[in-house]
Amino acid sequence: MPTFHTRRVNFAAAQRYRRPEWDDATNARVFGACAHPNYHGHSYRCEVTVTGELDPVTGFVADLGELDAVLSSEVRDRFDHRNLNLDVPEFAEGRLIPSGENLARHIHARVTEVLSARGSHSRVVRVTVAEDDTLSATYEPD
Repeated sequence: MPTFHTRRVNFAAAQRYRRPEWDDATNARVFGACAHPNYHGHSYRCEVTVTGELDPVTGFVADLGELDAVLSSEVRDRFDHRNLNLDVPEFAEGRLIPSGENLARHIHARVTEVLSARGSHSRVVRVTVAEDDTLSATYEPD
C-alpha cells in the first residue's frame, strides 16, 4: 500500500503575467490585474508530496533532512523575496509565465532532479502551489 509524505514551504515573491508578442491591451484582457507593468506579489504556500518504500527503521518514506535541504535550495532560496520574472531565468520575459501551474511543474522538475542526483529513493508525486487561501494549482505527473 503506498505511503505519502507532504512537506510545506512558504515563500513571498512578485510576478507579472505577460506575453511579449502581445500588445498591452491583449495582455490586460487575457491576464487582467496580473499583467500590470509594476508586478504584484503573493505569499505562496508550496506542498511537495513524495512516496517511496517505507523505511522499517525510521518509519519514513523520505529522509526528512534531505527533503528539507532540497526544498530549501530549490524552492525557498530560488523564489523567496524574488521577482520571478526578473530573478528566475526560467520565468524571464518570453519564457514561462509564472502561473501557479507553471510554478508547480517547474518545482516538480527541480526537486525530482536534485533528489535523483542525490540517490534518493523518494519520488515526487504531487506539487501544489497556492497563491492564497482561495487559489492553488497542482501538478501530478503521469
